[in-house]
Amino acid sequence: MTAASAAFIRELTPEDDKAYRALMAYALDAHADSFRISLLDEGEPLTPFSRKKPGAFTLGAWLAGILVGTVSFEREAREKFRHKGLLYRMYVHADASGLGIGKMLIRETVRKASEMAGLEQINLTVISSNARAKRLYASQGFAAFALEKNALKMGDAYFDEEQMSLFLREGGTG
Repeated sequence: MTAASAAFIRELTPEDDKAYRALMAYALDAHADSFRISLLDEGEPLTPFSRKKPGAFTLGAWLAGILVGTVSFEREAREKFRHKGLLYRMYVHADASGLGIGKMLIRETVRKASEMAGLEQINLTVISSNARAKRLYASQGFAAFALEKNALKMGDAYFDEEQMSLFLREGGTG
């Protein structure tokens, strides 16, 4: 049995709040330049699953009883955008990196999203300098469609962001 096959993916619940908060606090501290949010952002729900919304979920990857990865998805709520959803807050702890957990999280997100009636595409935003994440998303069928220069600023440093999308249905080509 490989380490990745020992991992399992499931939707997080409020009972997972403590484990999720610990993982995301570590991620936002250790990899601040890989996220659009900060621990200092007011009003930002650190646990997106704490307020269950239709068309939204957060998945967790568990290895040996420890939460080692997570990803969230939320369908657009506005009528003219309901054919799209957003994959966000993707993170796999360095201790579990290279085990295929990121691919497992993305595949399960795509599977669950594909079951939503009328959903045609999944979008995401990634920091342009995060080559590893961009390769992971591209390996799962996501393609870049836009670049925003200086999208984020941390101190005196600027970071560009790329938007990527995956079309789920025939005819969804832009």
